[in-house]
Amino acid sequence: MAAAASSSMAATAFLIPRVPTAVRTTRCSALPPLPPRVSTASFSFSVKLIPESRRFSLLQTKSSEETSIDAEDLFTDLKEKWDKIENKSTVLLYGGGAIVAVWLSSILVSAINSVPLLPKIMELVGLGYTGWFVYRYLLFKSSRKELATDIEALKKKIAGTE
Repeated sequence: MAAAASSSMAATAFLIPRVPTAVRTTRCSALPPLPPRVSTASFSFSVKLIPESRRFSLLQTKSSEETSIDAEDLFTDLKEKWDKIENKSTVLLYGGGAIVAVWLSSILVSAINSVPLLPKIMELVGLGYTGWFVYRYLLFKSSRKELATDIEALKKKIAGTE
């Protein structure tokens, strides 16, 4: 019996993990430590120092227009616009074509993404094009004006007012 008790005590001593009394953490970062957190007591004290009229003016937000959307108004607008369309089959065909195009492009992007190194090359191409676009159209004031006129011309071309 004494042997069984000593073996069970040995098993329990072996299974119980030891908890260190003082936990030491080592920093492996070159970044400086964060400042200590501000306690809620000091925050509430600093809020009390602000005059009451200014405190409430900081919390108020102003809205220039009421933006509540009524679901019934939305559905009636959509129904009116749908009734005004003459070629409903064309609209449905274009909508279905857009959904199929998005689906196919998703398949194409996932296929490109599965090829090794190709996603990184595509990221570099995109980064290069973004840099060129910023240099060409956004960096200088005259080129920004040129971009704005190009966009307006494209809008007129799409709308058919040109």
